[in-house]
Amino acid sequence: MLIFSLALACVLISADQLIKYLVVLNFDECRGAVRTYYTLSIGDFDVFSLTHIRNDGAAWSILGGQTILLVIFTSVVMLAILVYMIVKRKSMNKLETLALAVILAGGIGNLIDRARILIDPDFSGVIDYILLDFLPEFPVFNFADICIVVGGIGLCLIYLVLEIKDHKRKKLSQTAATEAHVPQAGGAEENSAAQPGNETDAEV
Repeated sequence: MLIFSLALACVLISADQLIKYLVVLNFDECRGAVRTYYTLSIGDFDVFSLTHIRNDGAAWSILGGQTILLVIFTSVVMLAILVYMIVKRKSMNKLETLALAVILAGGIGNLIDRARILIDPDFSGVIDYILLDFLPEFPVFNFADICIVVGGIGLCLIYLVLEIKDHKRKKLSQTAATEAHVPQAGGAEENSAAQPGNETDAEV
């Protein structure tokens, strides 16, 4: 399962980089005001638009300009996830492995962009291109961000389900132990009740 999950991560990373390449190839970078190039609408409702901006920080431009810090932090987190997946590969739930692989793909996808900032002086930041029209204040994001969010939500749901199952299993075990103890107590009472009668018979 580990090999499959890492292969999935490689596919998602490749998809992220391919989409970013196509965005750069077809859309001019927006400097200043955000300009949209395509809008997906359902009836009169605009769902999202495609644009092209650069972000040298994290979400909402947090830590803008702190590229080295973000590269180091992201690298440590991604390495920790990879090591955890390798060490726990035999005991880890399959869905948990997949969720971590999706998070790993998203993190590495954006890490590649941030590393390029340090290498290429003409590369100005992480390529973001998805704008939610019904949430205008929400930051523009990309496919890698989607992977991180989906993987994170999936991981939380998996842990929640596993915790509920573990709680139910413990509760059933306690109930079974209690039910098994009740007949034993009853049997002990019957034996103690029968002992005086045996002594009487012996005296007769």
